[in-house]
Amino acid sequence: MTVFLFRRLLQAVFVLLLTSVIVFVGVYAIGDPLEILLPSDATVAERAQVARDLNLDAPLPMQYLTFLGSALSGDFGRSFVYNRPALDVIFERLPATLELTFTALILSLLIGLPLGLWAGTRPKTLVDETVMTGSILGFSLPNFWQGMMLVMIFAVWLGWLPSTGRGETGEILGIRTSFATWNGISHLILPAVNLALAQIALVIRLTRTGVQETMPLDFVKFARARGLSEWRILLVHVLKNILIPIVTVLGVEFGSLIAFAVVTETIFAWPGVGKLIIDSINALDRPIIVAYILVIVTMFIVINLVVDLLYSALDPRIRSRA
Repeated sequence: MTVFLFRRLLQAVFVLLLTSVIVFVGVYAIGDPLEILLPSDATVAERAQVARDLNLDAPLPMQYLTFLGSALSGDFGRSFVYNRPALDVIFERLPATLELTFTALILSLLIGLPLGLWAGTRPKTLVDETVMTGSILGFSLPNFWQGMMLVMIFAVWLGWLPSTGRGETGEILGIRTSFATWNGISHLILPAVNLALAQIALVIRLTRTGVQETMPLDFVKFARARGLSEWRILLVHVLKNILIPIVTVLGVEFGSLIAFAVVTETIFAWPGVGKLIIDSINALDRPIIVAYILVIVTMFIVINLVVDLLYSALDPRIRSRA
């Protein structure tokens, strides 16, 4: 296990280094932040002064080496727009995004697993066809369209839920969260459901397929011969065997939820890093863009490592090979 962790850490360092080069060159080769930061009537001397202050007058390789040296000490530069350390701005917004994505992930499990189990135990029935049709819609309908429909139905027509913002937050165990107030929960429901719809469809299909492949196996027949109830067989024996592919996919999808919550956060004006990166791209706020992408890549690496460790907990054979 120690060798496995060491190998993965080396891979992580290489991936982060390669990503930093690609992202830095790509971001810094596009556009000129001075055109956005300075008024059109700025003098040449003012432009030169701002360029020196932001280190934009140095050659690109020197800018990258300066960035890399600072990044190794935890400094990703100061935001051009907010005039604050880029990481501080990102970490200020990150809890809102994590709260939204965790809620979406929990919803996908709470809704997708039971529906997948239900459909898997009743193949080619009306229940199975209805659940699978719903999952196809969850995959097929564009995320932005689903979000607009949720706003129109539940916020505009029915007036049950607010459509924008994070709402009031409170503290639970020292952590500020929307779950501490009903106002915060009501603001969280629509964006979390919108973000979870595609994941619910994915969990339904994975669970249904796993159930249908596992139920004919010998260990299930042996469990029936021992007189175990169908629900015990399904929830204890079958579910444990189908969790590995579900954990695999959801681990990767959780990183995707964080990275691609941009659409949902934009529609619902959710103050997370997704909305921040859109605003930063519009303003060519390079330190924020580079820091954001490296933070997301790091989270992907950590999530994949956690998924690998969960493998070993669910299947001892994987632990012995590692």
